[in-house]
Amino acid sequence: MDKQDDFNLFLAEVGDVKPLKQDDIVQTKSDATDTLAKSLKREALLKETQADKYHLSLECHHWLDPYDPVSYRQDGIQDGVFKNLRMGKYAIENNLNLTQLRVEEARTYLVEQIEKSFKRGMRVILLQHGMGLKSTPKPGKLKSFLNMWLPCMPQVIAFHSAHQSHGGLSACYVLLKKNPEQKLINRERHQKRY
Repeated sequence: MDKQDDFNLFLAEVGDVKPLKQDDIVQTKSDATDTLAKSLKREALLKETQADKYHLSLECHHWLDPYDPVSYRQDGIQDGVFKNLRMGKYAIENNLNLTQLRVEEARTYLVEQIEKSFKRGMRVILLQHGMGLKSTPKPGKLKSFLNMWLPCMPQVIAFHSAHQSHGGLSACYVLLKKNPEQKLINRERHQKRY
């Protein structure tokens, strides 16, 4: 038997077979898996967008030495308020640890936590960034980025390297402005009653 005979025999056997109608819907993944993947992608994009709204760059133009202190205050912050912040005299209401995060993750986490703290009416945050002695491409990498990012965030009105008891040069105090609810409470408290 040669190939032609085999082919003719095959045709005789399947001659009355009709092709199946093809469905228009092709399902490659389950809907639940697809929805979860889209949801996670959307959430990651939202977080990235939140970090971008403050224009927090991932390129550092001014590198700090790990042993450099960080310090910033907006115009109008009273000397006494800044001195108390610098000396660690305010109660710490939130503690953020960024030491094990990559720069991109630290940026996203920082924005998320600063916004949450501000909405909750917190005023002072202890931000642990580590010394970064072994970070690459330069030592003190995360500290350098934080020194660049924090002034760009409208909720942050001042920050300074922490007191030795709170981590020293590997952490900093961040002072947030009052949210609208706190301003209203203060206004009512200090309003003169006639």
